[in-house]
Amino acid sequence: MLKKMQRRFILAAMAAFGTVMLVLVVGINIANYHRTTSMQDDLAVSLLEYEQNAHAQRERAHREHKREPREQESPPFDRMPAGGRGPEAPFMTRFFAVYRDVNGNFEMISKDYIYSIDEETAKAYAQAILSKGKEKGYYGDYRYHVSTNETGSTVLFLNVSQQLQFMKNLFLISAAIGFFSILVVFLLVVFFSRYAIRPYAKNIERQKRFITDAGHELKTPITSIAASADIAAMEHEDDAWISNIQKQTARLTRLVGELVMLSRLDEELPFPEKGTFSLSDAAWETAEPFAVLAKAEGKSYHQSIEEKLTLYGDCASIQQMLSILLDNAVKYSDADGEIRLDIYRKRRKMCIEVFNTCDLPDEVDLDRLFDRFYRVDESRCACTGGTGIGLSMAQAVAEAHGGKIKAQRAGKKAIRFRVTL
Repeated sequence: MLKKMQRRFILAAMAAFGTVMLVLVVGINIANYHRTTSMQDDLAVSLLEYEQNAHAQRERAHREHKREPREQESPPFDRMPAGGRGPEAPFMTRFFAVYRDVNGNFEMISKDYIYSIDEETAKAYAQAILSKGKEKGYYGDYRYHVSTNETGSTVLFLNVSQQLQFMKNLFLISAAIGFFSILVVFLLVVFFSRYAIRPYAKNIERQKRFITDAGHELKTPITSIAASADIAAMEHEDDAWISNIQKQTARLTRLVGELVMLSRLDEELPFPEKGTFSLSDAAWETAEPFAVLAKAEGKSYHQSIEEKLTLYGDCASIQQMLSILLDNAVKYSDADGEIRLDIYRKRRKMCIEVFNTCDLPDEVDLDRLFDRFYRVDESRCACTGGTGIGLSMAQAVAEAHGGKIKAQRAGKKAIRFRVTL
């Protein structure tokens, strides 16, 4: 139990810290992406206006002097927009623009401010962008922006390879820092979790010691009362009062024994001497008396136990768990009800299923059936002979073997307990 609680504490702490780190890493990178993209778009729009003005000047010069637009000199660097990046920005900005008329013909390519792109590549890039129908976005190492008017379309490509590499490096560095931070915090949480659960461990230890000591202290007076009741029964046969004392004494003896057993099951090593045993043989041996009892009460009993099933654990406690489930099924199944036991292997796990018909209200929380001293309704009163902690013991046995037990509704008037080991 303590190890499970420690694992849950570590899991909760790491989930909280991991969520914070994930939000930080993702938030930093998203904020940087949007900020960088916004700056690139602002610069691209400014450069696009700059290129369109330059293109208009070339067209006017062509009409006035009858010269080819490409022969006109491009505006000097000092007239380029800096985009808020300082006076050296025009000398560090690399871009090119492609102009296409309304007929789909590429009439001009402006690549005065870039060296690594030829005309054919520029046309291919522009054709790919225009076919997408998007106004802006990324294409390779470029941030593009498209402007369309009545004369045609202009596509500007701004080289942002350095900014993209910076965003990539920021992501990798922040992810690495986040990962190593989680690793370091995990080691620290594992180390300090022992101190965090120490008060709870002391309380559990005190509770176990109290139950054990109280059980031993109660055994002596209960034994004395039982012996006195037996002697009195010899002298006064068929006395209802004495008979009731004997029944209640037997019930108290059983309750004390089960409480001590349940306290032992909560220990870190409840079964110090585990071994491999035949689950099939143990189940046959345990189920036989309950099969006879069910048939004697006029109830239908069926069982299917797969042969040659072996399990590593404590044979006596597994048989006790089976006894609890079968006893529960026989006691609380309705008259002329049906009881079924199925034990089989599913992949690498052993499955034990106990089914019985019963009148189970819809509002019953099946998970609460495993709470100590919990009873569903009057049909689970003490007159049935139960102590109210049988299913708690079955759950403790299953968990002590690394398994789990669940209660499931099987139709409107049936219940199934499923143990997976």
